[in-house]
Amino acid sequence: MSRSKESGEKSRAASDLFTDLYPALAGWCRRLVDDDGTAHEIASEAFTRLWSHWTAVQEPRGFLYVTAANLVRDHWRKLDRERRALRQATAEAELDQYREGADASVPVRMLVRSLPERLRTPVLLYYYADLPVREIARLTRRKEGTVKSDLHAARELLRAGLGGHLDHTH
Repeated sequence: MSRSKESGEKSRAASDLFTDLYPALAGWCRRLVDDDGTAHEIASEAFTRLWSHWTAVQEPRGFLYVTAANLVRDHWRKLDRERRALRQATAEAELDQYREGADASVPVRMLVRSLPERLRTPVLLYYYADLPVREIARLTRRKEGTVKSDLHAARELLRAGLGGHLDHTH
């Protein structure tokens, strides 16, 4: 078979694959990222990566879905980093307002909000929902000792954020 005929067949196969799989792949991505534009970007990128490995890929459909899943995971990680940065920036801005003479109840709420989720969840459940350590451990699927340790670490961070003053009510 001539090189140009072989190239034409590969190109036709690639075009057929795109026509057959792109809508389903983009729809699948849409359900995962909840945004049409992002879903199409991810599906397009998966096909771009497939084209760059076209001759080496044995199962194009599987390659596309695995690649798209990895791109979705990267997208979620990016969103999580952005949310954490925004939450941190918001907490810092509100703490700055407090330092300038704002309401005295703001710092504890903002400090709790700025805790890492691993520490924030037990604090909210223990101090705000008034749940016992045993129940928090069950709900978070952690050991009781871990919950106690997380509460201790959170209190230390809160104490430091309040300049060493923290009332021991629990």
